[in-house]
Amino acid sequence: MRVPLSWLREYVEVDLAPEVLAERLTLLGMEVKSIERWGAEWRSVVVGELLTVEKHPRADRLSLTTVTIGSGEALHIVCGATNIAPGQRVPVALPGAVLPGDRRIERTEKMGVASEGMLCSGDELELTTDADGILILPPGTPLGVDLSDLYGDIVLDVDVKPNRGDALSLVGLAREVSAVTGAPVRHPAIELAEIEPYVGERLRVRVEEPALCSRFVGRWVTGVAIGPSPDVVQMRLRAAGMRPVSNVVDASNYVMLEIGKPTHAFDARAVHEGTIVVRRARPGEVLETLDHVERTLDPDTLIIADPAGPIGIAGVMGGAASEVADDTTDVIVESAIFDPVSIRRTGQRYSLRSEASLRFEKGQDVPTARVGADRVASLIVSWSGGSVLRGRVDTDPHEPFPSPVAFRPARVERLLGTSRTSQEQRALLARVGIETDVAPPGTPIVVAGGPDPLVVGSAGETLIARVPTWRRDIVIEADVAEEIARVGGYETVPTRTPETLMPAYRPSPLQVRDAVREALVGAGLTEVVTHALVSPRSLVDLPWPEDGSVPAGEDAAGGTSVTVRNPLALQHSVLRRHLPGSLLDVLATNERHGAERVAIFEVGKGYASEAGRAREWWRLAFLLAGKAEPPSWNRPGRPVDLDDAKAVVEVVAERLGLGPVSFRPDRRGAPFHPGRAASVHAAIGETGGPRPTGLVVVPGDLALSGHVAELHPSVAEAWELRSPRVLVAEIAISGLAGGTLAAPRARSLPRFQAVDRDLAVVVDEDVPAAAVVEAARRAAGDLLRTIRLFDVYRGAPLAAHEKSVAIRFVLQAADRTLTDGEVDGIVAAIADALADDVGGRIRS
Repeated sequence: MRVPLSWLREYVEVDLAPEVLAERLTLLGMEVKSIERWGAEWRSVVVGELLTVEKHPRADRLSLTTVTIGSGEALHIVCGATNIAPGQRVPVALPGAVLPGDRRIERTEKMGVASEGMLCSGDELELTTDADGILILPPGTPLGVDLSDLYGDIVLDVDVKPNRGDALSLVGLAREVSAVTGAPVRHPAIELAEIEPYVGERLRVRVEEPALCSRFVGRWVTGVAIGPSPDVVQMRLRAAGMRPVSNVVDASNYVMLEIGKPTHAFDARAVHEGTIVVRRARPGEVLETLDHVERTLDPDTLIIADPAGPIGIAGVMGGAASEVADDTTDVIVESAIFDPVSIRRTGQRYSLRSEASLRFEKGQDVPTARVGADRVASLIVSWSGGSVLRGRVDTDPHEPFPSPVAFRPARVERLLGTSRTSQEQRALLARVGIETDVAPPGTPIVVAGGPDPLVVGSAGETLIARVPTWRRDIVIEADVAEEIARVGGYETVPTRTPETLMPAYRPSPLQVRDAVREALVGAGLTEVVTHALVSPRSLVDLPWPEDGSVPAGEDAAGGTSVTVRNPLALQHSVLRRHLPGSLLDVLATNERHGAERVAIFEVGKGYASEAGRAREWWRLAFLLAGKAEPPSWNRPGRPVDLDDAKAVVEVVAERLGLGPVSFRPDRRGAPFHPGRAASVHAAIGETGGPRPTGLVVVPGDLALSGHVAELHPSVAEAWELRSPRVLVAEIAISGLAGGTLAAPRARSLPRFQAVDRDLAVVVDEDVPAAAVVEAARRAAGDLLRTIRLFDVYRGAPLAAHEKSVAIRFVLQAADRTLTDGEVDGIVAAIADALADDVGGRIRS
């Protein structure tokens, strides 16, 4: 907020130098970002007096003037303005002067006559908006004085924080200065001479949405004459960063800057039947706003309307049809209290932000609705003539009292680490208008706000702070403590090491997540972080399955998609349910940049809504595309396939200490490639594994589940992917939302030699290799240490419907060396089990 010091001094005495004042305000939390010398652009512009004004001999629209600046010879200046006359005091730009916009003035010749400078208009100096005539100064203005010394100002650019909407005004900042200097605050005087009839005979107000408009105050001013505001008003508005418009509009803007209350002036002729209705917009309603843009109104928008339709967007911008015009004679002044959240959403919905909406968004002091309407009406009468009808229309004339907030001085001292007595604390609060009283015994103390505030009983000395209505930011005990620290000076709080004992060691709840990341990065994948907001297309083109069980401690996917009401872009309008769609977006971007191999993963959330409540769940997703192995001199490069994706899952399972990973065929088809998809499951291992926070798990409990698959060509086409194969997976892992890893238990080294054997088993083509491995695992018994698939062969001499699956298993006993007979017996048992379970035979 731009704060001209000359204007601020109307409300509080300021004797401090600008730099000192800026420092003190910054220490109070009102950061002064810059100090501007407004008017510094006027160089060599002084006050002069017109001695003569004569007609130019060669130009009908020019005048020859003689000007004195109080010393030296008179200047001869050619001027085209028509509002000048001898004896007037005017701003004179001398030869060599510089005006705003780096405009330089030199001696020139106009129609054969030399001109030794220029007489300046208010617009050329950026003092007023009058560009047609010369700026006429008061008669007693000293001659020869630099204009910057007379009308220049010091302007502070103050960064008012979001919780201090009361400080977005000259009076609000005057209170802050008063807290620094102790000088009293002077509130603007309001003088109204009302006439008959009563305003209620011409103006009626109906509020249909009291939750969004808690108070509406209306005033009626009749007999106004629209014109420019007084020059000093225009100068103040310009210095504060606002463009002067007319006396009526400027009165509204002036009061907004002065006391922080946005108001609006309607041309009374445009308000049908003298009736104002505050309601939500109806479907299909259209309003042309003051920026002359036609806007189709959303039904969630709060509007100001009359019986004929909308005349303004509440708290944001008025309508063009009801704006004050040059021939306006009667004005309706609106001063209302609107819901901050509604105004913020409306501004975002229409991409409209104004000085008024900025203040409404931060919340308004209820009494300012009345004060603002009266102040605007009085300024309109003062600047444009007319009269104010008796009384005001007020939908809720009952004004709130100061809010009581109980606090304990001892607790404040403990929070701040200072040693101020209760009397010193009360004195500091009094400097910002907060009165205090001794609380009666048993007074409850609010220590945490929200819908369900945390309240404790008082013990020891307790005080009641009477918080003024304009301080909406002080609600709980800690707020009072913060205010005491702020007014007393943050720089006075001593540096002190906390005496509270640090908590004992707590294991990180992110251990599982970090272990997964480490394993995948070690396997050559790159972690990505993508937007949780995605395009609706992502949910339609890739309907990821949500069936199957989930591990202990993790939430199941499911529910209704969550849609953003007012998205910034269609591509970010829905919360994603699953992660693979986001990974496909990354793949598409990488392919456009020429990447030939992409191996990425993400640990993130899916979102949905169920029975009106938001739900979310953690998942691991990864994607492989391109070459699995680069080409070499003796073999071409190999594209990724399902086995590569399954290997990634096994890397994760091994790192987490899970049991064997089980893959089962998934024959659902789209979005998966037929015959190239599997569901995956793994259980808690015997010696380790994840431990979800707050749960007890035992070996054998499900710890990993999900789907791994090659994408259906239609999905790749929807994302315009070039890779011939795209492998994706989304997996739920126990402890991913929050959990630790069990400390692995070391085993002693085996004393006896292990025995390994290879078996090639011929089975039908439709028998999964996982079924072969699982049948062999069951038959091997307790002596089996590891078993893995290492080859699949198709071709002669096998039949067309057959394949050979080669497995390698390791046998070992803890107490002896296995004999050939024992090993042969286990191999025979495996062969029998393969024949019975999967119809396989040993290939010789």
